[in-house]
Amino acid sequence: MQQQYGKLFLIPVPLGENASQTIPEYVAQTLRQLDYFIVERAKTARYFIKAAKHPRPLPELEMVELSEHTKESEYQQFLAPAIAGRNIGLMSEAGCPGVADPGAEVVRLAHQQGIQVVPLVGPSSILLALMGSGMNGQKFSFQGYLSAKKQDLGQQFKRLEQLVQRENSTQIFIEVPYRNQQIVDAALQHLAPQTRFCIAVDLTLPTEFILTRKIEEWKKNPPKDLHKRPAIFLMG
Repeated sequence: MQQQYGKLFLIPVPLGENASQTIPEYVAQTLRQLDYFIVERAKTARYFIKAAKHPRPLPELEMVELSEHTKESEYQQFLAPAIAGRNIGLMSEAGCPGVADPGAEVVRLAHQQGIQVVPLVGPSSILLALMGSGMNGQKFSFQGYLSAKKQDLGQQFKRLEQLVQRENSTQIFIEVPYRNQQIVDAALQHLAPQTRFCIAVDLTLPTEFILTRKIEEWKKNPPKDLHKRPAIFLMG
């Protein structure tokens, strides 16, 4: 008789603290049935698991951390419980696992090993920002993180702006929260006056801010207080 593998559940988490209401109940129900988790950061994962009212004490749950520095041999070990028949929960630091997230490598290996992958519904900051931007949702591209070097950043902005103009596409990117102002300053410096630029901050949180303006309008009234706030940027 062929061994029955466990499943890999991709569990979305809130985009910030005190936003557990953004997670569907069926996701919380699935989470409560699991006792083994692959997570990006254990502290954040425990906070969410507790908020989801997991029936077992947190110390009884197994949890392994992954990051961009995790070796492929470790990923193989992470999936061993599924090979043995146990279900696994994969969680990102925020939002949907596997999207702008090192968990994508776990998903890739799960497919290779014949483990069923089950994505669950939850908040994606990328899609929420696109929805709220008013930009082209028929054709868009997520660029991840742009360069940290000012000279390279200017060149990247010019290249993305050319894509916007040539293809009528929306270009989406993110930055670590403490460099938000550097991104905005570069956009105001390098983008054309008529290019539309959207800033989406603190999505799903009480302090949420989403605004699309032309660069010439942002120059007249630049955004304030973006430091260390999770943000998504869009060009269209």
